[in-house]
Amino acid sequence: MNPTITATRLHAGDAIVTVVSNTPAVTGWSRRYFGPWWNAFEVPAESIGAGPQVNATVDAAKYAELAELVDGGLNEAEEVTYAKARTRVTSHGGGIISAVSPDEQLAYRSDSRFGRLTIAGPEEQPVALAAARLAREAIRGQLLRDGWTLLHASAVVRDGQTLLTFGSKGAGKTTTALLLASRGWELLANDRVFVRPEGDRLQVLPWPSAAAIGLGLLDALDFYDLVCDRLKAGEQLHPTQHQRVTDALMDGSRTPLWEQGGKRELKIQVFPDQFATWFGMTLATGGHAAGLLFPRIEPDAAPALADETRSLSEHDFMSGATEDRYPDIFGLTRVNGGGNQQARTAVTDRLTALPHHSVVLGHDTTANADFLAKLTS
Repeated sequence: MNPTITATRLHAGDAIVTVVSNTPAVTGWSRRYFGPWWNAFEVPAESIGAGPQVNATVDAAKYAELAELVDGGLNEAEEVTYAKARTRVTSHGGGIISAVSPDEQLAYRSDSRFGRLTIAGPEEQPVALAAARLAREAIRGQLLRDGWTLLHASAVVRDGQTLLTFGSKGAGKTTTALLLASRGWELLANDRVFVRPEGDRLQVLPWPSAAAIGLGLLDALDFYDLVCDRLKAGEQLHPTQHQRVTDALMDGSRTPLWEQGGKRELKIQVFPDQFATWFGMTLATGGHAAGLLFPRIEPDAAPALADETRSLSEHDFMSGATEDRYPDIFGLTRVNGGGNQQARTAVTDRLTALPHHSVVLGHDTTANADFLAKLTS
């Protein structure tokens, strides 16, 4: 029996990509993942036509076939880390690239001339995650080549006006966004956001992604018991969540967990749609930049304006060392990961002219939320 081919089309700005699969759960995954922030809808397989595509096949034989191609490139395969996975990649010339992540059992073949990328693996869920990830990268490439930039920032929206929060990992970007979203702002992004000049304003679009929330913040936001109850009822969080976190939630433990070596906290991983369905937040699909926040977390501090002056830099764009997770190994972006130089300069100049505040936040969630709500009123 021939497999049923299904397709999901994604729209963000003027960018389009279609996810095609022999397994309905794969295309359904993309609709769920992207639907809250981008346009994501099912299309008949016979109407797919031309245009950028991610073809995701759940098939062990296809995986073996694509994996074997990695050793047939022009040069010896190079080993890189892609999406935290050990990946061997090689070029065949003419824009054709093959890659394999053996531990994840995922194989890839990209043809950048036609915007086509094929993914294969024997298991449904890894293929679904990879298809969504690569579809997002294809959208990213189209938007960046069209003059957008990608910033390392969270974003909330009220009446179309967008407040962007900047900082390195652990600075409080997600915390600030979730606190404001709990006080009536609409959540647009938790870690990355697209920005482009539009006339005399800056247009903002979301970068859909699972959000990482520490157990302490989850508890402080009064969401801990809710999450535990839903998990015990059989619902699930995003599968990239570490099993130790799931076990802690099932056991009712609120103690923060850390990776081996203690450098990074292990956090829950929330699907985009769960912000609305679990936490009752409203999601925004766009807006225009109106202000900037630069938070800093000090556990024992009372929330207050900070004395230091913070400005934007190249580190605030998702390029270079800042883009440590998705290097452009498949040629989907083909420009600087944060946007071209002209676009980055224009966005930096426009953002610098907007109202901005450096703030210190402590560990008193209510006090932080009250302070931020007053500051942004």
